[in-house]
Amino acid sequence: MSLAFDPDDPSDAPDSGGSRLTLFDKLPPTLPRRVITDVSRFTIASWVIMALMLVMVMMAHLLTALLAGLLVYELVRTLTPLIHRRVTNRRAHLIAVLLLSAVVIGLLTAAVLALLAYFRDPGRLTLLEAKLMIVIDHARTQLPNWTWSYLPDDVADVRSQVGDWLREHRGEVQLAGREAFTIFAHILIGMVLGAIAALHTANPLPVLQPLGAALLERCALLADAFGRVVFAQIKISTLNTLFTALFLLVGLRLAGVHLPLAKTMILVTFIVGLLPVIGNLISNTLIVMIALSVSLYVGVVALLFLVLVHKFEYFLNARIVGFQINARSWELLLAMLMAEALFGLPGLVAAPIYYAYIKRELYEMGWV
Repeated sequence: MSLAFDPDDPSDAPDSGGSRLTLFDKLPPTLPRRVITDVSRFTIASWVIMALMLVMVMMAHLLTALLAGLLVYELVRTLTPLIHRRVTNRRAHLIAVLLLSAVVIGLLTAAVLALLAYFRDPGRLTLLEAKLMIVIDHARTQLPNWTWSYLPDDVADVRSQVGDWLREHRGEVQLAGREAFTIFAHILIGMVLGAIAALHTANPLPVLQPLGAALLERCALLADAFGRVVFAQIKISTLNTLFTALFLLVGLRLAGVHLPLAKTMILVTFIVGLLPVIGNLISNTLIVMIALSVSLYVGVVALLFLVLVHKFEYFLNARIVGFQINARSWELLLAMLMAEALFGLPGLVAAPIYYAYIKRELYEMGWV
């Protein structure tokens, strides 16, 4: 399998049978079935190296960097053919890819910084405190009298209790702050590495040594697996948003409940739903908090609905992702269960990508 080609030479383009592969070539949905009887030592070495690197990513808590790098790489790879059709000169092509990488990194970084600035706005904190007091006032009318002593009396009491909690858990808060900064740094570094990889594959080396070619093939399959999972996640987020919209705009309103910020929460549900697992936790928490501002009973109903719906979606999601990576639902659920047991929540996020990559490797070899 040749891994280097000249993008300006049509005769060197990948053929329909997938016999040539670069990181900028999308793998076709179905490849010709191959039966491999002899595996070179370079291929075996590349498998071992790739397996060790993927395990090290989880053990060193570098999953955010890996996902950020793959995201930038996939975005650049998706948009690069648009440039390639308009720019034939190799130097101009590389400059275009460089500018595209800078734009993608800039937009993603700006989105993260804007989100942080949004929540650090003092006005947002004041609004959150007001919403919290509304929830507490509603709770007083619906909870037994003996529980009132455990509820804060006003905003000043809330701030006092929060301050006491922060002083008691100062070490944990400082550690969480350092971890958040580290994660943000990992994301930036991962995006830069993804852009560098995209630039490198736009101008590949004319000749690769056997081990380098085998490793490049492993990276191509990993990138393809990530792209397939991301495409499936878009479908999952759309489905999740549809269920949420039906609950907020139809179900609650038929019951005479008008939840504030319902349309905003639908948009937030779709955006954060693009994040596997974590996205649902974020959107569900926000919806329950807003429902509690209406009444305690509405908050409980919202919590029960979201729990039941997302338990159902858990299996549906496995089916959607499994279809994209040519795996059955039980295979993906088992992989997610094992990864969560080994690495916790990061393992649950990484499981679909890792399993998609493993399945692709086995399929490429004609073993499954």
